Amino acid sequence: MKYATTVIIGAGQAGLAMSRQLSNRSIDHVLIERGEVANSWRTERWDSLRLLTPNWQSRLPDYRYAGDDRDGYMTANEVASYLDGYADFCGAPVETHTRVLSVRPDGCGYRVATTKDDWRCVNVVMAAGACRIPTRPRCAEGMPKGILQLSPLDYKRPEQLPSGGVLVVGGGATGVQLAREIQLSGRQVTLSVGEHLRAPRIYRGKDIELWSDLAGLLDERYDEVDDINRARRTPSPQLIGGPTHNAVDISALKALGVEVVGRFAGIHDGRVRFSGGLANFCTLADLKMNRMLDAIDEWITEASLDGDVPAPQRFASTHVPEAPRLEADLTRGAINSVIWATGYRPDYSWLQVPVLDRRGRLRHDGGVVEAAGLYVMGLPFMRRRKSLQIDGVGVDARDLADHMAARLHRAAA
Repeated sequence: MKYATTVIIGAGQAGLAMSRQLSNRSIDHVLIERGEVANSWRTERWDSLRLLTPNWQSRLPDYRYAGDDRDGYMTANEVASYLDGYADFCGAPVETHTRVLSVRPDGCGYRVATTKDDWRCVNVVMAAGACRIPTRPRCAEGMPKGILQLSPLDYKRPEQLPSGGVLVVGGGATGVQLAREIQLSGRQVTLSVGEHLRAPRIYRGKDIELWSDLAGLLDERYDEVDDINRARRTPSPQLIGGPTHNAVDISALKALGVEVVGRFAGIHDGRVRFSGGLANFCTLADLKMNRMLDAIDEWITEASLDGDVPAPQRFASTHVPEAPRLEADLTRGAINSVIWATGYRPDYSWLQVPVLDRRGRLRHDGGVVEAAGLYVMGLPFMRRRKSLQIDGVGVDARDLADHMAARLHRAAA
């Protein structure tokens, strides 16, 4: 049996940021990682993936991007190398190739069983990531035999798909990026879109992430939002990283030949059905985008920068087909593969502490779980709107490390 005051599960950006914050407070700890540092970036990303955020925004506690391409977007392998460098910089105490088998209460703390050793600790930080298990509707089991079904964790490149059409389900950043890449490979893509966030890559001459950062939009706190549960379910914006700053909104995809249909509504007897609400979803996305641009324009004016950047602009409304089709027959060979870009959920199968609600969601208040000494990192809008970004985990880790240090101080007193 080994002992550490704190066990951190996961050595990606969230776990490493927490490690640094704990080191800065002289709280001893260990990180348990199922593979290498940044394992998911190495093994669970498609080949062409790039960050949605510019390189300058990859800020971690006491560590910044120091390369020559501040306005570029790192590939998955570059992110893994970046996090490797951060782990070395921090001297992070990582136990690699070690899987957590269970976490259970043990006296005044917890016992963490792993494939190598058992650990006793006062605190556990769950930083294994929000994107561990791909989600898909139950009716996906009704897909006809012979239809290849993949999640974004399985997909690597268009060449692994069979010939014929591809149905991509999901209109977030992942769905639109994969739809674009597969369409450009020569396969006909049908994209099923529900609620989504439209955003321009460049606005008033700058990356939209720069304006969002400067205007404080990404710093909005979880306790400042009327409906935080809904906010946490909001899809990621329709953006793609790359030197050409391509648009990947619905209008841009339609111009490439992608067929856009409504939200996936079910499947019966080999026929996929789509909702008729595509126009409503697109109108709402346009409205939300313009509200965001209004907030940015207001900040630019207050900062007296109007004379230094191009004038405000508004983008054409999303071009929606007059009558998008409401179903597709999967038994005739026109569509031979489906990619479910319908989100993810964390994996808590090893957690033997009663802190999950009836839907399997973790009960927490900004990362402080409803069990003393138990914390979570890296969930959507956990403490701030940017909690899922590399730039967001550092400040979230600072807050939770402060909470942990205060708790330990009270216990010692």
